[in-house]
Amino acid sequence: QITTLINHKDKPKRSDKTLQAIQRVGQAVNLAVGRFVTVGEAIANENHELKEEMSVACIEARRAGETIAQLTDVASLDHPESDSQITIFTDKTGVVKAARLLLSSVTKVLVLADRIVIKQIITSRNKVLATMEQLEKVSSFQEFVQIFSQFGNEMVEFAHLTGDRQNDLKDEKKKARMAASRAVLEKCTMMLLTASKTCLRHPDCESARINKDGVFHRMRLALEQVIEIVTDSRPNGENEMAPISIYSGIKEFKNKVEGLRENLYFLSKENLSTMLEVILEHTEDFTDSAYTSHEHREHILELSKQAKMELEQLVSVWMQAQNQKTKDLMEDLEVAILKTCQCMNELKREVHSAATSLAADLLKYHTDHMVLKALKITGVEGNLEAVAEYTCKLSEQKEQLVEMCRLLRHVSGTEPLEITCIHAEDTFQVTGPQIISAAETLALHPSSKIAKENLEVFCEAWESQLSDMSLLLREINDVFEGRRGEKRVYLSLPRPGKHNANLKALKPVKLDTEEQAKIAKLGLELHLLTSDVDSETEKWEDQENEIVQHGQGMSSMAYSMYLFTRGEGLLKTTQDLFHQAEIFATEGTKLASALHALSDQVHDDDKPLLLLEAEKLISMCKQLQITAKASAQGKSATFTKVDACILKTRNVMTLLCQLLPLCCKLLRKNKAGNGCLKPAPPWREDRIRTGTNARTPERRVDTFGIKSLENHVTNMTFLESK
Repeated sequence: QITTLINHKDKPKRSDKTLQAIQRVGQAVNLAVGRFVTVGEAIANENHELKEEMSVACIEARRAGETIAQLTDVASLDHPESDSQITIFTDKTGVVKAARLLLSSVTKVLVLADRIVIKQIITSRNKVLATMEQLEKVSSFQEFVQIFSQFGNEMVEFAHLTGDRQNDLKDEKKKARMAASRAVLEKCTMMLLTASKTCLRHPDCESARINKDGVFHRMRLALEQVIEIVTDSRPNGENEMAPISIYSGIKEFKNKVEGLRENLYFLSKENLSTMLEVILEHTEDFTDSAYTSHEHREHILELSKQAKMELEQLVSVWMQAQNQKTKDLMEDLEVAILKTCQCMNELKREVHSAATSLAADLLKYHTDHMVLKALKITGVEGNLEAVAEYTCKLSEQKEQLVEMCRLLRHVSGTEPLEITCIHAEDTFQVTGPQIISAAETLALHPSSKIAKENLEVFCEAWESQLSDMSLLLREINDVFEGRRGEKRVYLSLPRPGKHNANLKALKPVKLDTEEQAKIAKLGLELHLLTSDVDSETEKWEDQENEIVQHGQGMSSMAYSMYLFTRGEGLLKTTQDLFHQAEIFATEGTKLASALHALSDQVHDDDKPLLLLEAEKLISMCKQLQITAKASAQGKSATFTKVDACILKTRNVMTLLCQLLPLCCKLLRKNKAGNGCLKPAPPWREDRIRTGTNARTPERRVDTFGIKSLENHVTNMTFLESK
């Protein structure tokens, strides 16, 4: 918004709409600064060591926000009495100075607040570690109960702090790692309770001690990882070297190959050969695995051999094209690029099929938890021989599931899902031996209720992880089939030659500075509409609703188009914009279908209005698609087409601003009237709801089981009084 104001072009003639838009932006900036500073001042009052620095930064920010509001108070400029008023039009440098001061002070507040948050998390972690040391050394049950009550409260505090931090993280990879660490802490807190009680009840039992030590060790590792993520550091300054998956390797390899269309000299043939070798080395995880079917193994080996041949052919044509850039050679190069990429796609599809079919079979086979049930029964019977037999079977099952996680990591498709696979692998690796030590303890003390309870807790953790794997498998398949991605990105930008068989495609062009200035006002209106739509979608209780999803998607795309009008963002050329407009129109058509579905649920009185709005939306989207697909030759015609696309997008967004509150109102009315809304999908029912979209596996543990943890603390307090 600030950049929009600074880049605003002064014109002799100013319409009321332009003046109102500028004033709205100025007021919005000032209000946002006011809310921001209020929080900053509250933080300053609670943290005396940084109070002075924070207060100064807050005062500067507030002053700058008020200055911007004054300079953009331009709605009355058309009246003669306002000629002497100092505004953005008469004092552009004033806005620039205020903007610089605002950005500087806001940055300072953010940095200071971040230091405070990191310090709070480290302090909370240190308290947890200190209490854990006390718990390890206790020798009486009464003392343990008292200390565990304190430990539970400290873990609840740590859960809240790290949960907030997780939501604030922008890096999806870090967010997934934080979620995995917090999931470990959540489950281990419950395990620590029963494992410690078992050890106290049976102090001379070696298997009970091993079981307890394993829980404490895992918790310490998870606490350490949280601090690494929060402080963005590694022990001893070492760099994190995550193993490269087949998917990410293929993605990078294809990008390099397709880059040859633009530049024949930007990399060497040795680089490409090395990249392919690394990918094919990773496929050995599949071909060497005892759990890969013979059919999949043969196909992977065939495709690996074919990939080498295709690369050899590509390198041969590429080297010739470097020496002699003829039309025939360039066409041969394009064919070689396409064949190489097609082969890599087939390899990717084959390893995906191998990993997901193995996972589906294993999860189905182990869904009855027969080995766990047998361990519980034989443990209570005190049958050491039978327990030993079933622990061997559990070890085999563990090896199968660990291998499954390793193969799934290669085909997960996104970094957050990769991390979730690694977390799942670690969980099976650690939990398997812990179940075995808990079962051995029960077999040695078959009448011990606490030993039986302890085994139950570890078995539940195993079952829970298996259940999570089913969800993870579904998400991996969603990514592969294009239903979800690393983020909610709605750009399907064409690469040269990818969507068009004709190698002589039209050369994409960018808007020049003059054209950007002409279209700036329309872009600003589009930007304000995206803010309005986002505001409306936030009011919906059910963020998973199809109407909300489509609305958010359209807002995201419209925002990209607004950035294009300023020469920013991912849409670099006019062709990108037209392609985005087509996708936007398609999304709008899907929204219209969702509105038709909603009309079947609402009362008869409301149906005509909803159907009328849906038809309006369909008509507007069709017009936008026609405009986006129409050919435009020459600079002037192209700009006219750009202007028309953005204008029609703005019209759709205006309608969307009216539709969202209407649908929200109808849904609430319908829900209050007969409660016939469709229920959420059953696989989400047992997930703890949070304020954010639970779209990725790393977000499933946002609440860190705080309720269950608090219940445990309450129960322990009751136990103590008893």
